[in-house]
Amino acid sequence: MTETAAEGVLRRQSARESAARTYARALPIVPVRARGMTIEGADGRRYLDCLSGAGALALGHNHPVVLEAVRAVLDSGAPLQVLDLATPVKDAFVTELFRTLPPGLADHARVQFCGPAGTDAVEAALKLVRAATGRTGVLAFTGAYHGMTAGSLEISGGAGDVRATRLPYPQDYRCPFGVGGERGAELAARWTESVLDDPKSGVRSPAGMILEPVQGEGGVIPAPDAWLRRMRQITADRSIPLIADEVQTGVGRTGAFWAVGHSGVSPDVMVLSKAIGGSLPLAVVVYREELDVWQPGAHAGTFRGNQLAMAAGTATLAFVRENGLAERAAVLGARLLGSLRDLAEEFPCMGDVRGRGLMIGVEMVDPDAARPGSDELHGCSATHEADGIHGADGACRPLPAAPELALALQRECLRRGLIVELGGRHAGVVRLLPPLTITDKQAAAVLDRLADATAAVAAGHARGTARTGRNGNTGRRGNTGRRGQPEEAGQAVQAVQGGEARQAEGHRPSGSNPPGGPPEKVPLQGSRAGRAR
Repeated sequence: MTETAAEGVLRRQSARESAARTYARALPIVPVRARGMTIEGADGRRYLDCLSGAGALALGHNHPVVLEAVRAVLDSGAPLQVLDLATPVKDAFVTELFRTLPPGLADHARVQFCGPAGTDAVEAALKLVRAATGRTGVLAFTGAYHGMTAGSLEISGGAGDVRATRLPYPQDYRCPFGVGGERGAELAARWTESVLDDPKSGVRSPAGMILEPVQGEGGVIPAPDAWLRRMRQITADRSIPLIADEVQTGVGRTGAFWAVGHSGVSPDVMVLSKAIGGSLPLAVVVYREELDVWQPGAHAGTFRGNQLAMAAGTATLAFVRENGLAERAAVLGARLLGSLRDLAEEFPCMGDVRGRGLMIGVEMVDPDAARPGSDELHGCSATHEADGIHGADGACRPLPAAPELALALQRECLRRGLIVELGGRHAGVVRLLPPLTITDKQAAAVLDRLADATAAVAAGHARGTARTGRNGNTGRRGNTGRRGQPEEAGQAVQAVQGGEARQAEGHRPSGSNPPGGPPEKVPLQGSRAGRAR
């Protein structure tokens, strides 16, 4: 059989690149063109991109304001890389960045440009608070992800060689205390206070506390606003610098320009990357000026003077701010969450739907892991409370995560022209990170394809449990009158395999980009996933 050009590229990538590659394994496509939310592969197929460069593309691919800003620098003859020298491009970026910072920080802030990755900015933040306090320990949280360098890994949830104090991060679905809600968040806060105030806890006064306002890789878990304010009070009362890792949550992603804005918290240090570079590599640490005790050269990086990234970042920050894209993300995100929760009512394998703004996660679970009468407890959530079995303590236990179903759903989505990411403790969470410029028609298309894909996964799992003699409970809860039965899902697979992946109306790479202003507002009617609320 003759090898296509795309197949040749993929084969050579597999033969030449590191075994550490990740996205390329789950998404075997060869992008050649992209515009807005749409990617076109070398084989001509088009995909709606709900990965957005792991959240780095706030405005989607090749947005006109970003391209214009980059071209202006290239055409001006300005230097492209100047270490940490002052330039008009950098001055404009810092001015726009400071304009967006939380009140209480912007007027007394300093900024350090780092190597162009979020993990280097995390390293810089740790070095900063250690230098400023003279202390070494760090408080971090279960489920955290702060990067892939050694210091960042030490404070992330999967650390093997632990040199940080690990604290419980509150969540509802898999609450470490088995209660969730306000009570679970209160217990997590009390645990933190106990660790810090108990002279026999074995924890010395730390150099800082680092947290994510929404845990992304941890499974899309938003921090409760009251708990985040409590962490701010706890750290302030004990002179512990609070570091907010906004690498993925920043620039409007969660429905506020910075995710700490939901709670009104002003941290001492903010770690920023991804979207602040407007799709190009850039990372900074912003912090209170009283922490600025560094000696010259205490933290550096050859490519911290990336002028193209600064220009693209300025354009992106300004566009998001001027066009209210954070506010739109809050509204559209709430509607998407509502529609996905409606869909979860039909499919028990969707254990939990959660998120904030356009940072959304669907945790896939195995509803056949325990049946009534077994010794195990059946899982439940706010969505599936009626299905749960409660223990003697009254607590409702969630079902085990089902990474195999999450992977199957990712593959079925790809077949339908939808790119999604996986995350969570067991890679059991399907993540949606669409660009902030997503139109309502595109949002409806995302829901439509995801519903079709879920139906296909549920049908396939039901057939598998039937063959093994298990009493499958993965399929629909009954005829609800919605479209998207497994037969339709199968037809959608055939259509995509035939090169006819459905496109959101008016959004093709070969055509014009959506207007340079805010996305159009069209009701989410026609979506298969429960319609918008």
